[in-house]
Amino acid sequence: MTISNPVVNKVYTDLDEFRNYCTTELDRVGNPLPFDEADLYNEKSKMWVAFKKWRGWKRAVARAEREGRPVINNRKR
Repeated sequence: MTISNPVVNKVYTDLDEFRNYCTTELDRVGNPLPFDEADLYNEKSKMWVAFKKWRGWKRAVARAEREGRPVINNRKR
């Protein structure tokens, strides 16, 4: 089933990406991050802020690789 409304489609896409982030990234101890749907778009939630920071970092890494610049955060120098 495809969703034709672009706003609803964006919410489900963001929710899926947020869920994947929380289940694949690990905390300092090695446990998966807690996932709660209520944290989606909640600027007071630590998980949502960390997810936005991670997504911006991934975007910056992709942009640097496209432009042929070294990626400092991945220790590629």
